[in-house]
Amino acid sequence: MDLTKERTFFRVLPKADGHLALAWYALVAARGALPALFAIAMGVLVGAVQHGASLMAPLSITGAIFVSMQILGPLHRAVGANLGSRTSAWLYDQLTRACIDPPGIGHLEDPRLVTDLTTAREFDLGLTGPPMAINMDFIAGGLVNAASGAAQACVLFAYTWWAPSVLAGAWIATHVLLRESAVWFDRNTEEVRQAHRHADYAYRLAVDAAPSKELRLFGLGNWVVERFASRRTKLLDLQYHATRLRERPVMWSLLLVLAANVAVLGAIAADAVSGALALPAAVTFITAAAGVSMIAFGGLSWALDGAAAPMLAVMRLHEAMRPSGALSGGSREAGKSPAKEIRFRNVSFAYPQGGAAEGTPEGRMVLKDFDLTIPAGQSLAIVGQNGAGKTTLAKLLCRLYDPQSGAIEIDGVDLREIASDSWRERVTAVFQDYIRLELPLRDNVAPRGAPDAMIEAALEKAGASRLAGLDTILSRAYEGGTDLSGGQWQRVALARAMCAVEMGAGLVLLDEPTAQLDVRGEAEIFERILAATRHATTILISHRFSTVRQADRICVLEHGKVVELGSHDELMAAGGRYHTMFTLQASRFEEKSEEEGVPLDA
Repeated sequence: MDLTKERTFFRVLPKADGHLALAWYALVAARGALPALFAIAMGVLVGAVQHGASLMAPLSITGAIFVSMQILGPLHRAVGANLGSRTSAWLYDQLTRACIDPPGIGHLEDPRLVTDLTTAREFDLGLTGPPMAINMDFIAGGLVNAASGAAQACVLFAYTWWAPSVLAGAWIATHVLLRESAVWFDRNTEEVRQAHRHADYAYRLAVDAAPSKELRLFGLGNWVVERFASRRTKLLDLQYHATRLRERPVMWSLLLVLAANVAVLGAIAADAVSGALALPAAVTFITAAAGVSMIAFGGLSWALDGAAAPMLAVMRLHEAMRPSGALSGGSREAGKSPAKEIRFRNVSFAYPQGGAAEGTPEGRMVLKDFDLTIPAGQSLAIVGQNGAGKTTLAKLLCRLYDPQSGAIEIDGVDLREIASDSWRERVTAVFQDYIRLELPLRDNVAPRGAPDAMIEAALEKAGASRLAGLDTILSRAYEGGTDLSGGQWQRVALARAMCAVEMGAGLVLLDEPTAQLDVRGEAEIFERILAATRHATTILISHRFSTVRQADRICVLEHGKVVELGSHDELMAAGGRYHTMFTLQASRFEEKSEEEGVPLDA
């Protein structure tokens, strides 16, 4: 019987809030003991009535115990809800730290960690079970029942040694029988989590605004509904299957419990009738025997399972993400590099894939024995088909990953020998999926801070000087905030890169930085970028050759290899791949221009 998840749950609570956890456990103990005390008090009260003694003390004690039982329940619920919220916050802190701490990003793209990451990220949203604050009440109820049953079993020892053993043993056996019948595994198995994930995906497609256009345009509404219904049906089928597995164990449990209760209660009744057991004692023991049933298998099992599964996922992620996103440590300062050149020397790289054998390449090689030298202070454009490795080069230069073999040398120094933080101060980038911060425009352009004059100059260079005031929050979710179009957000991302250059960045990486701008706007912006970064090394990844042709040199990638390298004029004269791609794109632009009556120089 594996209790790893349950042990994890009880270890986490004190870490989330030690004082609240202590109070919560103390209330479990108090509430568990009170029913046993109440059984004893009832026996004393019956004895007082039987012997005509004063009822003041027995009634007062019995009443105090009864009132305490009523008061401690709501108090425990409040403490549990607070502790559940603190635990959720602690787990989210741990998850956030586990995701942020590794210097690389391999752990966020590792398919082997996807299930745990999904479980941990959504555990308190009520998608796979009750939120932690509510779960704590279920768990507390189950623990109180178990403690109360155990305490009342102890009372039975005053009657005879075998009675508590028989009753408690029968009720504890129900836990084993029903646990092995899969009652604890019909909510958090891998199959169930996948069904939840697929159902939630279909649900998001239906209710979120972003996909609504395509759903209607392509008639995908019924497909989404059917997909959601099929996944939810699968969940119900899995739960029904688990229920069917419980049928035979439930029957055995009922028979076992019935036999135990008949034996114990029959013995107490027989002794009471024969006079071997006084009436007050009989009342106490019968009440206690009935109370032992609180040990019964109930909501504690699935509540613990539902609450502990995300905790275990977070703990696993905390250990797994660190090595998965680790980079070799470097201690050298970046200084003013690159001052001479950037060189890829025999670099091979593959993204992680699940199921690879240990010690072997984990996925398809994106780069294989890749060689490329980029002179410092020049601009290089990289072109090629999707999947050729263009964005991968940018990620490696940002040291978001390390290559599996070979080296990236900065002025002759292996990039792995340079401290990551120091090197990243020298690098700025605009990726295709650039970040959109719900912060003022000032903070979007300069997250680390910069003088307003520098921010305004960067916005001017990016053609974004009239978007909004520097104090305007770029989100309509805030009073006085505003939102931007895709092209406007792209200009803000470019301004962020321009501001970083002014702050000292020496390497500029632009991965499709102007994809949402028109051709004229892109060419104009890139001219400004080249002017603003004339003292830096600029690497541009783009599919638009009207922009690419402005770079000092152009690199054509294919299957992770450099197949052509040179200036625009040199590559056009060579008549190779670049010439073919450029001519094809130029002809399309010329045809479009003729149709619109506006000449366009490709």
